Amino acid sequence: MPPHRDLAAFEARAPGYEAGWLGRLHHQIADRTADLALSVRPSPRRIIDVGCGTGYLLRSLAECCPEIDSLVGIDPAPAMVAAATREGHDHRLGFAAGVAEHLPSPDASFDLAVSTTSFDHWSDQLAGLRECAQVLVPGGRLVLVDQFSPWLVPTLLAGRRGKARTRRRCARLLEQAGFRPPAWHDLYAVLIKAAVATS
Repeated sequence: MPPHRDLAAFEARAPGYEAGWLGRLHHQIADRTADLALSVRPSPRRIIDVGCGTGYLLRSLAECCPEIDSLVGIDPAPAMVAAATREGHDHRLGFAAGVAEHLPSPDASFDLAVSTTSFDHWSDQLAGLRECAQVLVPGGRLVLVDQFSPWLVPTLLAGRRGKARTRRRCARLLEQAGFRPPAWHDLYAVLIKAAVATS
């Protein structure tokens, strides 16, 4: 498993990840992500959530979409996977430890991939996007949600050097990974945007 930024912090946060104001914020972002994902892929059959955390987004999609065959969540933090497994009582849900750069799924396994506020933590964003493109069927959709703003440019000079924290940088990586140019959506507040890209 490659080095993964902030892994220890997410391990520590897993038991209370869905609690308090921060938990409510994650739920709101996940709910809006689910709405957007189903608007761009109305009848998905197989979904992967890259950086699934405690699995809230996949549980929500499973609840509202009985026609989905399988929902797979991947997260590098074992404590997050354990929490997701405890909460995921639907037989279609499956969770495993893993990273975006090495998704443990065969090519063309999914018609929808989602990722909410984990992209900024991927060790190699281009490699992760290439993996997402590979596990999607041709014409599959990726809904990638994170902080993207010119206001974040100063952070690229320090701790987040080299990260795609603007729409332009992210779009360039998506196209390098084999996706078509993305459509952008304002998802939450000022900074949280969604890139919707087609494989």
